[in-house]
Amino acid sequence: MKIVVTGVRGQLGYDVVLELNDRGHEAVGIDVAELDITDAAAVDAFFESVRPDALIHCAAYTATEKAEDEPDVCRKVNAEGTKNLAVACKRVNAKMLYISTDYVFDGEGDTPFDINDKIAPLSVYGKTKYEGEAFVREILENYFIVRISWVFGINGKNFIRTMLKLAEQRDTVSVVCDQIGSPTYTKDLAPLLVSMVESEKYGTYHATNEGFCSWHDLASETFRVAGLNMNVIPVSSDAFPSKIKRPENSRLDKSALDENGFSRLPDWKDAVKRYVAELKAQENGD
Repeated sequence: MKIVVTGVRGQLGYDVVLELNDRGHEAVGIDVAELDITDAAAVDAFFESVRPDALIHCAAYTATEKAEDEPDVCRKVNAEGTKNLAVACKRVNAKMLYISTDYVFDGEGDTPFDINDKIAPLSVYGKTKYEGEAFVREILENYFIVRISWVFGINGKNFIRTMLKLAEQRDTVSVVCDQIGSPTYTKDLAPLLVSMVESEKYGTYHATNEGFCSWHDLASETFRVAGLNMNVIPVSSDAFPSKIKRPENSRLDKSALDENGFSRLPDWKDAVKRYVAELKAQENGD
């Protein structure tokens, strides 16, 4: 299959292209330098030229706090850009896989959100990502929507990298303990996404590594597997004032994967262990 991947210079897009190449597909990785997805005419021309069998749309405006100051820019990328891509996919009869987020929910309660639970985003970012979902559902029949959370991968900035960087400068760090969710390792997610586009099991899914933790738990586990003696102090979200209310409950129900014969991702602790090893290998030039 010929598959276009947006956001190739980001964490997820990078690993998706590697996975596609490993499976013998023709991956066409693009980023903003190659295509401005907010330019409908440019998107149409690109898809007419490439005529892919599928699109895995990883690109997004993800600066959650900055989005509150520039909602129009965020909406242009996450909603209008996604709409342009969906229209182009329909014209060339390509499947579309759209990456969405736990931020479409209100983060209340302590039970995992089902794929059909009420949508109630608390932020501009969450609202625009859901608007992108709505465009995909409205325009296409052959689509996958995959909601993920707490992403980390080798090709970009993320929470785990930040924690390891802080450990170079201090021996104590305060980390939020009242937001609960699941990390998502891009190296684990990429094979699932490719398996989806190889199939015709269309619909909405939740996909993260297995198990739940707080950011405090994630930081503590990161330091443990990295062999670092750090004092990790648990604090409430109030300790870090923010322009947005971040979801306290980011747990996602992944039963739709089971129902459609897709394998769940490994446990989050196993993912952190492998990721820290991957970072060390990268540092050593292996």
